Amino acid sequence: MTRWLVVGAAGMLGRELTVQLTETGADVVALGRAELDITDTGAVGTAIHTHRPTVVVNCAGWTAVDEAETHEADALRVNGNGPANLVGACAEIGAKVVQISTDYVFDGRASTPYPEDAPPDPATAYGRTKLAGELAVLAGPPELGYVVRTAWLYGRHGPNFVRTSIGLADTKPIIDVVDDQVGQPTWARDLAGQLVALVGSGAPPGIYHATSAGQTSWYGLAREVFALLDADPDRVRPTTSAAFPRPAPRPAYSVLGHDRWAAVGLPPIRDWRAALAAAFPTLLPAPT
Repeated sequence: MTRWLVVGAAGMLGRELTVQLTETGADVVALGRAELDITDTGAVGTAIHTHRPTVVVNCAGWTAVDEAETHEADALRVNGNGPANLVGACAEIGAKVVQISTDYVFDGRASTPYPEDAPPDPATAYGRTKLAGELAVLAGPPELGYVVRTAWLYGRHGPNFVRTSIGLADTKPIIDVVDDQVGQPTWARDLAGQLVALVGSGAPPGIYHATSAGQTSWYGLAREVFALLDADPDRVRPTTSAAFPRPAPRPAYSVLGHDRWAAVGLPPIRDWRAALAAAFPTLLPAPT
């Protein structure tokens, strides 16, 4: 029986994955940062040898994209050294490692979806540190390492663009949202299900892209949120990234290709609109 160890289990994806595994009766151990700091080599070794998982999913990470620009060494310890620690310990017991990565490993200048084998070229400190984590996993035993890139993640836990848009619909008559960044909104629960399917299928290790099908801009996503709220989508106005300057430039094009799923006989994640409609009841604030 597969024994799962979910690292970073207190975050959005970690919580969804833990719940989904628990619902199916899986043998799962969930460790948040309070229980395991992946930058601590000794603590990682102790955790792996204590729990003896057959698969470790690393949902932990430095996700403060802008802060990474001025704290790259700190981000690298979490996003690069942390996965290296996990791989080293997992190799000792033959456990598989699933490393969650990001579209930021690409420069965002493409005009067609990035295939899984596209050469990475990160344009930010965050992207460089996440690429370091990918390389650490792929440098380990080749039969053990999975890299799963995702993007534009949203869910019921933690702050995210969809939940923010829901709140703004109640408080702002008009909102301005950038229309020159294109990507694939992805429900954390769909991603969790894809991870379970990937490991359960026995698919070969390597790089996989796990984002929703289709594509839209942040502006298009906000309009869809308003429509699902029965609010007027025209209250969302398009603007450009220049209106919201950030220390770390956001990728203009974050669409990832999904060919690897077909190659291993697994379906990719569904269209982003269908996923958002299914997720929506779980994202609404509790009635007061």
